[in-house]
Amino acid sequence: MKLRSLIAIGAITLGATTVHAAEFINVLTGGTSGVYYPLGVSLTQIYGKAMPDAKTSVQATKASAENLNLLQAGRGEIAFTLGDTLSEAWKGNADVGFKTPLKKLRTVAAIYPNYIHFLAAADSGIKSLADLKGKRVSVGAPKSGTELNSRDIMKAAGLSYQDFAKVEYLGYGESVELMKNRQLDATLLSSGLGVAAVRDLSTALNIVVIPIPVDIVTRINDAAYQTGTIPANTYNGQTVDVQTVLVPNYLVSHEGVPVETVYKMTKSMTENLEAMGTAHAAAKAIKKENMAKGSPVPLHPGAEKYYREAGLLK
Repeated sequence: MKLRSLIAIGAITLGATTVHAAEFINVLTGGTSGVYYPLGVSLTQIYGKAMPDAKTSVQATKASAENLNLLQAGRGEIAFTLGDTLSEAWKGNADVGFKTPLKKLRTVAAIYPNYIHFLAAADSGIKSLADLKGKRVSVGAPKSGTELNSRDIMKAAGLSYQDFAKVEYLGYGESVELMKNRQLDATLLSSGLGVAAVRDLSTALNIVVIPIPVDIVTRINDAAYQTGTIPANTYNGQTVDVQTVLVPNYLVSHEGVPVETVYKMTKSMTENLEAMGTAHAAAKAIKKENMAKGSPVPLHPGAEKYYREAGLLK
């Protein structure tokens, strides 16, 4: 009896070692009216097909800073973030929301650039950054990547939040609603081209896209900030090209996610960029040859394995 019991226990133990725990992939995004969220939904679909045994989910968040803190805490497997926020997280900038350096972070891919959309009601009289003085402005959700962009741009333009009549710390959807209801004069949105929130606002209200000159970008003195242009007719009523700021976006994971999992995530995404472009036009700007470049944070070994295999990294 004792021998049979020992054999049975041994069999159960052996069986347990061959059973793999369910794999979870939680994709951390941003607000539902931005670009991150629909692209996150697209990623869960891509991962679901490539890894049918994995349990995938998408989580709406306050975007960049919150996403990176969640990754550091192991409460997500992959996340979207702005490049400047990623740099501050790696360094540990408490003013941006990172009390200590987030050294568990690992890059998966450089994706598309964000365009800074500085929008004003056409009848507000705002045509330049200097005209924002004394106006009601939304600068983005607290400690979000957008709000970090707002601070950097204002500082470079010689402005501060104290120059505004009213400051709101709101996400895209709330900012647009207040603009529609004439409770705000201007708002800044950092997103890919064609973002739904700006399309919605430009349809409901006559707007001005405020230009951000090249000298402002130079004064910011951060490699994450680049000059760019919002092409004419991207939005309703925007009939001319508008000079602005570009900030690259990244997909980031953490060191606790297994190498093979990140390898499969990277490979399946890279092989399905067309599907991501269908989910949102911003993803059409993702270039395979740039995905392993430029991040202030080291590549995850799983992503590196795929890029070397695909000839995208030497």
